[in-house]
Amino acid sequence: MKTDVFALRHIGIKEKDLTPMLGKVGAHTLEQLIQETIPDDIRLKKPLQLDEPMSEHKFLAHIQELSEKNQLFRTYIGLGYHESLTPSVIKRNILENPGWYTAYTPYQAEIAQGRLEALLNFQTMISDLTGMELANASLLDESTAAAEAMTMLYDVRSREQKKQNTSKFFVSEEILPQTLSLLKTRATPVGIELVIGDHRTFDFGKEYYGALLQYPGKYGEVFDYSGFVSKAQESDIKVAVAADLLSLLLLTPPGEFGADVVVGTTQRFGIPLGYGGPHAAYFATKEAYKRNIPGRIIGVTKDLDGKPALRMALQTREQHIKRDKATSNICTAQVLLAVMAGMYAVYHGPKGLKYIATKVHNTAVTLANALERLGVQQTNGSYFDTLCLKADASSIRPVAEKEGVNFLYIDDTTISIAVNEATSLHDLRQIVGIFTKALGKEDIEVTELLNASVIPENIQRSSTYLESKVFNSYHSETELMRYIKKLERKDLSLNHSMISLGSCTMKLNAASEMLPLSMPRWGNIHPFVPTEQAEGYQIVLRELEKDLSTITGFAATSLQPNSGAQGEYAGLMTIRAYHESQNEGHRNICLIPASAHGTNPASAVMAGMQVVVTKTDEKGNIDVSDLEEKATKYGNNLAALMVTYPSTHGVFESSIRHITQVIHDHGGLVYMDGANMNAQVGLTNPATIGADVCHLNLHKTFAIPHGGGGPGVGPICVTERLAPFLPGNPIIKTGGPKAITAISGAPWGSSLVCLISYGYIKMLGEEGLRKSTEIAILNANYIKDRLSGRFDVLYTGEQGRAAHEMIIDCRPFKKKGVEVTDIAKRLMDYGFHAPTVSFPVAGTLMIEPTESESLAELDRFCDAMLSIREEIDSISGEDPDNVLKNAPHTLEMLTCDEWDLPYSRQKAGFPLPYLYENKFWPSVRRVDDAYGDRNLMCTCTPIESYAETE
Repeated sequence: MKTDVFALRHIGIKEKDLTPMLGKVGAHTLEQLIQETIPDDIRLKKPLQLDEPMSEHKFLAHIQELSEKNQLFRTYIGLGYHESLTPSVIKRNILENPGWYTAYTPYQAEIAQGRLEALLNFQTMISDLTGMELANASLLDESTAAAEAMTMLYDVRSREQKKQNTSKFFVSEEILPQTLSLLKTRATPVGIELVIGDHRTFDFGKEYYGALLQYPGKYGEVFDYSGFVSKAQESDIKVAVAADLLSLLLLTPPGEFGADVVVGTTQRFGIPLGYGGPHAAYFATKEAYKRNIPGRIIGVTKDLDGKPALRMALQTREQHIKRDKATSNICTAQVLLAVMAGMYAVYHGPKGLKYIATKVHNTAVTLANALERLGVQQTNGSYFDTLCLKADASSIRPVAEKEGVNFLYIDDTTISIAVNEATSLHDLRQIVGIFTKALGKEDIEVTELLNASVIPENIQRSSTYLESKVFNSYHSETELMRYIKKLERKDLSLNHSMISLGSCTMKLNAASEMLPLSMPRWGNIHPFVPTEQAEGYQIVLRELEKDLSTITGFAATSLQPNSGAQGEYAGLMTIRAYHESQNEGHRNICLIPASAHGTNPASAVMAGMQVVVTKTDEKGNIDVSDLEEKATKYGNNLAALMVTYPSTHGVFESSIRHITQVIHDHGGLVYMDGANMNAQVGLTNPATIGADVCHLNLHKTFAIPHGGGGPGVGPICVTERLAPFLPGNPIIKTGGPKAITAISGAPWGSSLVCLISYGYIKMLGEEGLRKSTEIAILNANYIKDRLSGRFDVLYTGEQGRAAHEMIIDCRPFKKKGVEVTDIAKRLMDYGFHAPTVSFPVAGTLMIEPTESESLAELDRFCDAMLSIREEIDSISGEDPDNVLKNAPHTLEMLTCDEWDLPYSRQKAGFPLPYLYENKFWPSVRRVDDAYGDRNLMCTCTPIESYAETE
């Protein structure tokens, strides 16, 4: 075995396994299987032009060398990004721990109680600090969250406002520039008119439905917004506030002065800068809007024994159910980052957080005092951490940069300095020294922080927060380490067993890909530093864009979208921009097959398009005649087709090139959903099938871990004619010459985790990537044929092959009283996370094993499924109290004194021998979803009495 070949570590199937596996699927060679799976007219004729693969050792040396090209300046730019200190106990036990970063979105609540509790902590923290009634479990970034607030308030307008078509949204000129850019992107397609101005002189006209304020303002000014909000309420105008979360420990929370929505980022709560992300945004609002809030909400419910349990609440708001009527297309959260931010609050507690915020404010006051003694005017009347200074930028900047310091240069005579948790007395002396040198003044000593505040008493926070027991219990490293471990033990992740989720591609997230995330020269770079200071990042990002373009066959790539759903939206917005550039802005029809992902129709609606659904035939393929008919009918207004390939049903449809040609013949463009790219890499690509743009899920095909529901990256790759419209950024130039406005806040989205996909491609190379795809297809067909005769596979290709995933039909078991959910829950007793349940067809399981799993693990999964089938067969019509209906079975059940079920404890907990060696216990019995929705509770219960312990 070649120990320096990464592909042999990433791919689970070994050479010796191929003969028995190919025998099972009825193919003489792997190439024969691929020929029978993928239509010949779309196969690539030559290998991808990629670099030779690196060994893991060589890659780590290479990525370290690149990191040293990044210059770690002391950075005080602010604008929503601030250096933060990640507690080592959180870094080691969560960020670097596969028990946390390889978990899937907690749809199967019984084996996700740890993550769910951590997210409930996060929601409680947000609700408490913002003064709002309800918070979600995170969004993608602050700018995205602000745009979600704008559109949510538009959707909940009063009946009178809708009748009058009230569509104006006021945006304070104090808003962050990247947020304003994103608001412009999101407003225009849905008919919202932005009006930017001074909140102090705003005219509360009847044509407005909402407003957005920044708290503190973009350059640090803290305003008293209570009067503005009161006037807005009198005029039936809803108000959203983008608030710095750390500042809310000292400032009156927006919920207390009447805000309807509060949004922001939790990056300051222990999350690295990462050149822009990933960072968990927050979104808090009133309970009245609980069915309109975007993203996911974690709620308290009860299990089958009536005991408290957690689960994702109000899921009928989400895309897989509401489709084009969904609250948003942004189903992706930033769970791993939200967990870290919540743990930051757990670790420091209310007193620790107050100490950090007070120290930051004292640091700013001390700096302002020293600079004023030098004669530098500070113009913010009130501030938390950011000073706005009148000074000659041309004198200050060269001295600062020579000292390795970045300030924000607003114009020739105005400089902003934002201090942070990491700013020390030494740093203050350095800043003052820069001004001293540039101004030719005598040195001023800064020996200690002033214990002083410039926040007016009327806007100082007086309310309590974080009184729940969890925030007042784990303030030593030992205590927090054990608490984190306690939660981790409740969650099934990839470090325990295969997670065979169709469409979600839960493959190995290799340690060598993950290690760079902890390197300080990747983590501590502000997204708005001059690009020459981020040379290492620039090399990685350019190389990744080039490689992704090569893999997809396209001309250019944008890494800015930081989720797959956001990638969909970005792709459609480039299509929209292209049509407008051709004086065909009237093209607004988007054809979407009935089998498409739920985010597809939601994305199309957000992009201002009208969704027309095309039929699928009895074999699950696109009904070509129906598509041709609709393309002709809507030809003059046809904007795009959204198509997933291979299909959501796990089939390479042979008519795909004809389908894309039909769309092009009628003047439309083709958007390919890249969710199933795991079956294409190295064998075919979107350009070959005739697509014009695709998004890629780097958190699926390209090995970024799901992290329990985020982080993700959803870059778009485009043809030459769409390349000019790739998204830009208002501060750092990105995108094409005709760039659309921003899709996410940072210039390159979640840059830090792009290192993972960069490593994945560089270590696998062309041969490893192609082999990964081939083995993914082999594994899926192996499972299909092992289950054959006991489970019906719903759809296959023309030669009976599956792509990288397949759908098994569980509807026939209803005659035994068994639902697909019962099978999903019973799989937990066998130590497995369920495959994708009831998508894209109700009553089915969609299985995707990925290339990373070994033959032994595939067999264990198949053994479990076949054993469950035997359990179904053994159910008599008079036996509703069976092992499937009672699943999952907890350790508490099996060890209690009484056992009155009509089957043995052994059958309940140890149905197959392998479980004696490696048993995972669900921590709660089956949860009651309906009860949780009827009795919505989304925060921790406060402790009734809290004795001071610090």
